[in-house]
Amino acid sequence: MKAALYSKFQGPVTIETLPDPAPVAGEVVLKVEATGLCRSDWHGWMGHDSDIELPHVPGHELAGTVVELGKDITRFKVGDRVTVPFVGGCGKCPECASGNHQVCDNQFQPGFTHWGSFAEYVGIHYADINLVRLPQEVTFETAASLGCRFITSYRAVVYQGQVKPDQWVAIHGCGGVGLSAIMIAKAKGAKVIAVDINEEVLKMAQSIGADHCVNAIEIDPVGAIKELSAGGAHVSLDALGNKTTCYNSIASLRKRGKHIQVGLMAGDDYDPKIPMHLVVANELEVIGSHGMQAHVYPEMLDMIKTGDLTPDKLIGDLISLERGAELLPRMNEFKSNGVTVINQF
Repeated sequence: MKAALYSKFQGPVTIETLPDPAPVAGEVVLKVEATGLCRSDWHGWMGHDSDIELPHVPGHELAGTVVELGKDITRFKVGDRVTVPFVGGCGKCPECASGNHQVCDNQFQPGFTHWGSFAEYVGIHYADINLVRLPQEVTFETAASLGCRFITSYRAVVYQGQVKPDQWVAIHGCGGVGLSAIMIAKAKGAKVIAVDINEEVLKMAQSIGADHCVNAIEIDPVGAIKELSAGGAHVSLDALGNKTTCYNSIASLRKRGKHIQVGLMAGDDYDPKIPMHLVVANELEVIGSHGMQAHVYPEMLDMIKTGDLTPDKLIGDLISLERGAELLPRMNEFKSNGVTVINQF
């Protein structure tokens, strides 16, 4: 198969011909039809993820067609159109038994614990538990865009944040995760404040429903959020994963508000400063959010089918695998609008 490969952290990403995956028990092989280019892949390439063993094929946001079945697969067949969460549960540990596959003790993560989807084919472990059938109304490109950013935002807003109608929600960082969170929060009836440093990105945020946009270079975002919301956000998300956005998200909350950490904190941002005096005095909640279980997908897919959610509007560029290999090392430049999807192999 053709695949993007790197053999050194922060080294060249090259297109190589590699052996096709062969399914083991409980695994299926997918023909990759589309895969997202995500900043988490950049973190992996940087060496921020201890699960990655070199050489490595990145890619964790994917949709494809089942082409081969391993032993003991009972729920899927060759030809099924599917997607998969970026964290797969084993189905046997205590966390999986409680329904929390997204924090499985033995998790499978394509593009991190195993070779990923920047390739023509990818093997998916624990397939019966983690694969999600795609409705015909959902394209492969849209499904790939769900795989990390949209599903993470869905769980962050709906389950971790428990956002309610007319609450104020602040989104810090309007990349793929932030734009997804804006759309989902609006679908839940919230009033949304989008924060970023890029005017073009803020225009996109406004176009998908943000009630207010704050350019954090031009104005203090904490003060602006508190003024716009008359006291602070009920729920605030750090959708970027940065020391500054993390601090600002917590500082912009009203009393008893919830901060949801969605963006991955790694590298220089691994150990952020937190205004703990505000957490204590205002009884704030600081909550992590890490992916979403496969069994939650149907309710989200139903909202997509009815048009309540339109993640296809967040897709920016459709590119080739070769172009994806070129762009991966530059994912930290924050220059893309929307979600970039590889659909040309």
